[in-house]
Order: sequence, then structure tokens, then C-alpha cells
Amino acid sequence: MTETPDPATVLAHLDEGQIAADLAALVALAPVDGTLGEVAASHWAADRLTELGADVDHWEIDLPTLRQEPDFPGMEVERSEAWGTVGVFGAGTDDVPALALNGHLDVVPAGDPFLWADNDPFTVREHDGRWYGRGVCDMLGGVAAIVGAVHALRASGVALTRPLAVHAVIGEEDGGLGTYATLRRGHTADACVIGEPTAREVVTDNAGSLTFRLVVRGRAAHGSMRSSGISALDALDTVRHGLRELERSRNLDPGERFAHLVIPYPLSIGTVRAGDWASTVPDLCIAEGRFGVRPGESVADARAALIEAVHEACRTDLWLRDHPVEVTFPGGVFAPGRLPDEHGLLDVVTEAAVHAGAPRPTPTGAPYGSDLRLYAAAGVPTLQYGPGDIGHAHAVDEHVEVADVMRCARAYVLTALQLCA
Repeated sequence: MTETPDPATVLAHLDEGQIAADLAALVALAPVDGTLGEVAASHWAADRLTELGADVDHWEIDLPTLRQEPDFPGMEVERSEAWGTVGVFGAGTDDVPALALNGHLDVVPAGDPFLWADNDPFTVREHDGRWYGRGVCDMLGGVAAIVGAVHALRASGVALTRPLAVHAVIGEEDGGLGTYATLRRGHTADACVIGEPTAREVVTDNAGSLTFRLVVRGRAAHGSMRSSGISALDALDTVRHGLRELERSRNLDPGERFAHLVIPYPLSIGTVRAGDWASTVPDLCIAEGRFGVRPGESVADARAALIEAVHEACRTDLWLRDHPVEVTFPGGVFAPGRLPDEHGLLDVVTEAAVHAGAPRPTPTGAPYGSDLRLYAAAGVPTLQYGPGDIGHAHAVDEHVEVADVMRCARAYVLTALQLCA
């Protein structure tokens, strides 16, 4: 490689057409969690990073072994196959990279395709300066921006004096399996930027979240004699009142970086299954939901708080006192995470964003879990900065602004030049 050129020279090699093509290729794979599309996306990333000249580690993840680890972050879909992909660029590729750019390749299901404007969520459509398609916001647009930034660095001939790594991971949406496996394999860095959608802000703190399941017992009876039975649905209502109070108390003092949120640490029930016949009082109700974990709170303490709230609600009810609700925690485990205070990565990314043409981003906290907490737990200072707004993620007609993707690609180039060149 040549001597380090002026940043403007590197930025001139950013190719919007190539970024659009990479985004379209990824979306077309339909890389929904736990499907062959997710596997195909891992292979695509390995091939693309190889084309760009990276030293690529592409391996099949040993799922049975990882699932036995005590800190395994969980999975909410079944997988028979999963792959990890890491590409390293620059001098001394055996050294610890100065920077890792992380992007997850998996997306959530698209739902009814006929609700989408073009009836095809897995074909990227450009309209009014936006790219539409499942995953373009969360977070294939960020992945395409990362690949575009690396392409610009390579095409300009910039000399990297410290390695730059790209971590292309799967399974973020349902627990963080891909990043967990990547770190377990020994891929680390002095700092990491995750290209999750941040709405032009910098996310330095993530709340955590747990998936919980409530099993509520009742007593069946004929619907015409419902007073002789105990409805498990009615019993669930008793528990829900207690959970609302728990949510209220946990959000009284959210902390400075979460104060902008209406409910920083939400507790919500997403699915309820009860009954097997319309004219029978249901004797079983199973409810599953999401429980926000506060910054600085351990997963064990969060679980204990939820269990205690459920048990306290049961103690107020004559039936539930003798038939307490069962509480378990299946699925993903998202602990909270944060960038250490005063770490220099925040200033580097902030200045890179400004010089890339974005408004000066404000450090903020996000109410959802992400892979940030896995890097933080491994001692890698990490923040999130990426194109899109989380409000458009997982939605029908999911979209991202083309200009936002390009601004983030420029910011990644400038961050890499600052830390690696």
C-alpha cells in the first residue's frame, strides 16, 4: 500500500452504487434468523471481504458446545447451522486490531408481504432518497456502509499501521450468538463501533432485556357456570397489575442518558395463549413478554425483581396464593452495557460524524439490548453509530435514507483513519 493519503482522497473512493448493490444483494438473501438465508449471508460476507483483500476467518460455529457455556446469551429460534465471519485488514494482521466495525447480517421476518408497498420485502426499492426493504435499517444498511468504507480505504491505497477488523455476525436479533462466538474465538479489538441505527446520535449505553414466560393455572368449568371455575385469564390480570407497578417503580430515576425516553426500561407482554374451547373457562394461560434491565443491574438481580413482583401479586389473591404463577426466562439474554466514561472513542466518532457531514451527535442511551454489551463484557470499549432510526426497524416498508448511509460510511472511513492509520 502507498503512504496515507489525505482523508478527502479516501472519501472520494466511496461508491454509492457499490454500496447500493451490496445492500440489495444482502436483502435478496432474505437472511431471517435461523433460516438458510442467514447462513447464505455469512458466506456472502466472507466472499465479499475476501474480494476486498482481507485476511478472512470464516468458521462453522459449534452450536452444541456454545449452548453449554454459562454466559451463553441464548437463542429464540432453532438453528442447525451457523457461521462466523471476520475480516482483518492492514499491517500486522496477527496483532490486536485498533478498531472493529461490527454489523449483524440477520433480519426479522417480514410478515405479510402484501402489506408492503411493492409486495416484495426482500427486493430493495429506492424512492424519494430512501432504500426500502426488510433489514435495510436494522441493520443491513449499516453493513453495506461498513463494506463501502473498507472498499474506499482499499481503493485509495491508504496505509494502515494498525489492523482494522470487520465482524460480520449472525443471531443478533435473538440473543447475540454471532458476536458471542466471535469473541469466544479470540477476535477482539482496542475499540468497536457497531453500525446499528442510531438516528444520527451516538449510543453509548444500552439497557438490557429478558424474555420471560408466565404459566398461570385456573380451574376449568362450563362457560354457562363460569362462577364455579377460575379463569386463568382473570388470574393473569391480577399479575399484570403487579407488573405495571414494578415497571413504574423501575423507571422513576432512569439516569441522564435515558431521561429522553418515555419508558426507558419497559415491561410488556407480547403473546398470550389461553383456552381450548369457546364455552369453557380456561384453566391454563401462558403469557410471554419482555422485561427491561436497568444499566448497572445484573441479569440475576433483574430476574429476581420480576419473580418477586409476580409472587407478591399472587399473595394478594386467594386462588393464586395456593396456585402461584410459574416464572421462567426462555430465549435471549440481553444484559445492559455501556462505553466507559471519558473513553476517547466517543470523541473520535463524534468528530468523524461531523466531518462526514452529519449533525454533531449527542451521546444517548437506548432502551433495547444489543451486541454492545457483549463487547463491553469482554473489555472492548464499544458504541453504536449507524444509519437509520430504530422506529423504522422491524416495520412494514422498513427504510433508511440513502444520505444517512453515505454519511455513516464517511464517518467509518474517518474513524478508521484516525485509529488505524
